[in-house]
Amino acid sequence: VSDVWFAVTAQYFDPTFNGMNEDGWRARKAQAITAVADSGPEDDALVAEEIQRMLSALDDPYTRFLPREKFEALTAYARGGSAGIGVQLLLEPRLGNVVVMRTEGGSPAAAAGIRAGDTIVGVDGESMEGATAELVAAKCRGEPGERVEVTVRRGSGGSSGGGDSGGRTERLSMTRSQVKVNPVEASTFASGGGNRIGLLRVPSFSQETPGQMIDALRFVARDGGVAELVIDLRGNVGGYMTAGVDCAKLFLPARAHIIAEVGKGGGFRAYDADGLGAELEVPLYLLVDRRTASAAEIFACALQDNGRALVVGTTTFGKGRIQNVQSVGNGSGVAVTRARYVTPRGRDIHGVGIRPNIEKDGTQCGQDDSAAACLADVIA
Repeated sequence: VSDVWFAVTAQYFDPTFNGMNEDGWRARKAQAITAVADSGPEDDALVAEEIQRMLSALDDPYTRFLPREKFEALTAYARGGSAGIGVQLLLEPRLGNVVVMRTEGGSPAAAAGIRAGDTIVGVDGESMEGATAELVAAKCRGEPGERVEVTVRRGSGGSSGGGDSGGRTERLSMTRSQVKVNPVEASTFASGGGNRIGLLRVPSFSQETPGQMIDALRFVARDGGVAELVIDLRGNVGGYMTAGVDCAKLFLPARAHIIAEVGKGGGFRAYDADGLGAELEVPLYLLVDRRTASAAEIFACALQDNGRALVVGTTTFGKGRIQNVQSVGNGSGVAVTRARYVTPRGRDIHGVGIRPNIEKDGTQCGQDDSAAACLADVIA
């Protein structure tokens, strides 16, 4: 209890601890310690429950205690077990569910019928209710060729869109395999007016994405270039924060603000563009939907707030927080929200999302519609 309390106290981004202030937060620790004072080594479940009750006072679904088995599963990424099922996941904080935001084409998950909007509620018979997205992803990973059973609930994905309305549960069995997330895809299409339009589809933000985006820009710029450029972020649940920042630099002038990270006690770190080799002339459009989140939102809000791009689609997911995960002894761990994001215009998008400049509903620009169809009445 004390280890978790001190880890949160040292890092938590809100210095008021959800309005409790230091005295109230310290009282929460005392209550938890009193509750477990008579517990023994066999009472791990009781201790975990009291720790989570202490953390729940922060009203932050991303700050969570990870008992030994969950922390070990989460850190399995660094110890091997490199095969997966091919899904991108995100915690829906309003519902407390881990939602499938995207299924990779040709993956075990796609073959088994898992789709965007499904909620993963169990893996190999173990309940994932109340788990983090990172934990669910770790549980889905393992050795190539191993079988894994994933229990999904249809129609409970909340803001992700998709899924049925019945909320039925299904158990789906599949074989883990090496799944390669598609890199940035570059192509062109003709607008209604006959102009050549460049299209970059960005499914996620990894360490390689900025370099891939540069290559994609070079591809669409050949043969006389393009009249306008579209970057499709639909279904992009984010990834590496710095990748979103570095990709935004490719389209912004020197000293343009990209994002600011606000940590504990108001500690402030700004990320600005350097303008080196940036594409500043070609008109730019960003396609987004309810599954666009995290690093993808950083990229989108930076270009929107600086007037560099028009955002088209539906309001995005709204994840503007970052977490640290660390060990707290006895094999367990804790995830702590250490900072929030602020857009160039000072917006906190967490729980709100980015509202597009040009709004489209699912019938006008659904997840299966082409970028050309989504922008038919926008680009001449």
